[in-house]
Amino acid sequence: MQPPGEDDDRVLVEQAFRQSTFSMSIFDADQRYLRLNEEACRVMGVGEDVLRGQVFPYGVPSDVDQQGMRQALRDVAETGEPAHYESFTRAPSGVREHAWNVKLWPIRGDTGDVCAVGMAAFDSSEQHWARQRLAVLDEAAVRLGRSLDLTRTAQELVDLVVPRFADFASVDLFQTVMEGDEPASADGWADLVSLRRVAHVSLEPGTPEAAVELGGTDFHPPYSPLVRALRAGEAVLSAKGDPGLERWLQGDAARAVRLREGRTRGLGVTSVLAVPLIARGATLGVATLLRTRPDPFNQDDSALARELAGRAALCVDNARRYTRERTTALTLQRSLLPRGFVRQSAVDAACRYLPTDVRAGVGGDWFDIIPLSGARVGLVVGDVVGHGIQASATMGRLRMAVQTLADVDLPPDELLAHLDDLVLRMTTTDDGMGLGADGAGETGATCLYAVYDPVSRRLTTASAGHPPPVILEPGGTTRVLDVSAGPVLGVGGLPFEATEVELPEGSIVALFTDGLVEAADRDPDAGIARLREVLTCSDASLENRCDAVLTALLPKHPRDDVALVLARTRALHAGQVRVWDLPGDVELVAEARRLALAQLEEWGLEEAAFVTELVVSELVTNAIRYGAAPIQLRLIHDRTLICEVSDGNSTSPHLRRARMLDEGGRGLLLVAQLTNSWGTRHTATGKTIWAEQELS
Repeated sequence: MQPPGEDDDRVLVEQAFRQSTFSMSIFDADQRYLRLNEEACRVMGVGEDVLRGQVFPYGVPSDVDQQGMRQALRDVAETGEPAHYESFTRAPSGVREHAWNVKLWPIRGDTGDVCAVGMAAFDSSEQHWARQRLAVLDEAAVRLGRSLDLTRTAQELVDLVVPRFADFASVDLFQTVMEGDEPASADGWADLVSLRRVAHVSLEPGTPEAAVELGGTDFHPPYSPLVRALRAGEAVLSAKGDPGLERWLQGDAARAVRLREGRTRGLGVTSVLAVPLIARGATLGVATLLRTRPDPFNQDDSALARELAGRAALCVDNARRYTRERTTALTLQRSLLPRGFVRQSAVDAACRYLPTDVRAGVGGDWFDIIPLSGARVGLVVGDVVGHGIQASATMGRLRMAVQTLADVDLPPDELLAHLDDLVLRMTTTDDGMGLGADGAGETGATCLYAVYDPVSRRLTTASAGHPPPVILEPGGTTRVLDVSAGPVLGVGGLPFEATEVELPEGSIVALFTDGLVEAADRDPDAGIARLREVLTCSDASLENRCDAVLTALLPKHPRDDVALVLARTRALHAGQVRVWDLPGDVELVAEARRLALAQLEEWGLEEAAFVTELVVSELVTNAIRYGAAPIQLRLIHDRTLICEVSDGNSTSPHLRRARMLDEGGRGLLLVAQLTNSWGTRHTATGKTIWAEQELS
């Protein structure tokens, strides 16, 4: 073969220019087309003979990028420096958007002056869109699932894909998923599948592509892309001309009108991509993507949508599971908290429980108001370590334990000691119920128990690692009750101390959990100071005071559960209570009956005389025979009539059923049957036996 000559070289160069896979063009200094190769003509959609001599942007439609290219041509011609230009637009001859990598360089004549500008454009769409898909997936990893809220997760998905990937996007879920339940299998679906619109977004104002409002429910026919995707369990790509797509788009009259209006503006739907949201084998709903741009979805888009939907579905399922657990825990929590309180005269009370609003779940805060003998009342507030169902269950166990121990009428310090022993037994059992996998358990729980006596106006308080109560006196003075904090429950071996104070009638006692006063930007002391300030400033009812405290101290989304009890003390006045000291002589039982009957007559309670006479006779006789001095009889006229006999012996009486031939042993049985309730409570100097009668 002979080496090519000069003419052959020119022919070879010409053929290389014409046959290059790059779009190559040459412009003069005034931006007139001089030469175009075959690829450039294909991109432009016209022949070289049509464009030669025309000034750029001749032949380029108005919706295709022009200004950037014109400026680049001008700059190269004027400066003589090469330029690199990137453009994201469709080719004049096509409809799909491309990524163009454009190189421009000066062409100099024999004198060295720039006489023309060369341009080579490379279609880098595959590489560009591959990078874009990776970028979308990277962003999805960051944005999706940042919360455990179903609606927010769905909104994050549609915001991610519009506008970079679609012109409209929506997420529809089964109603059972919204409620936290397991979605039904495909066998249980009706012909018309009911879905609830959770999120949607559109490039167009007013979201013309949407046939249902946010939060609304729609029924989708079998031929719709959504149901086809749900039943197939895979993405369904429908393009313009698909009969099922057109039928679905026209199925809703309002949407059909909006879409027809959109077509007049060049906004008709060109393709739809429906992708089922499947996680852990369960179909939760469907994501629907629409394009109104000329560039329809392709298989690469479908692959990306499947990847995004898979990630979103997992986040939605996590949110669903969290919703279910939170709802269950909250239901359990509320069922274990008091729904109402027994009427009593010791205090007026208002209470609040506010669950946390974070992904940790419902906590184990609780409170209680327990009527006690002698017209007294027990005030309880506690906090269990951890969150979720385990914490709620633990809270219920501790609350029931406190109620049981309170029924025994133990002083606050002794009650907490018994509760501490109970927690130790719970946490050392082999059943593992004392400590949950999430760290929720009895060990580390805190509790404050206070007993208020309206006769003496004294408040006795003991704490197991719990914040002390705040007292607001009638004059407006507040103070934090000086209570020994004591160890948290479950530590064992350490004593609890009781603090006793006398309160003016009308004082407000505020008991609360640490979630009320602790915050990320505030230490507990500052929170307690703020609580005192709010209590002082408000002169409203207890209910309104509770609301004012929560509003002032809590953020919009509290990070911990909060329990709050406000109790305004009341007092039984001297005319409602009578006390007699009795000698230890059986002969004086009749005198005790006479004193009691005289007092009932003074109170106008003659209808209670028969039962009261029997009760006084039995209790005083037992105290004289089996107890020890000093012996005291007390009558309290409250909502009920309370009869109490105290003595210096700590031995408790036992109710037994007498046999047929026994001459005694029936006294306490009669007391139990004739009164509403009776019992024994121990004191520092002995015991008190009491019986309570309802008054008509």
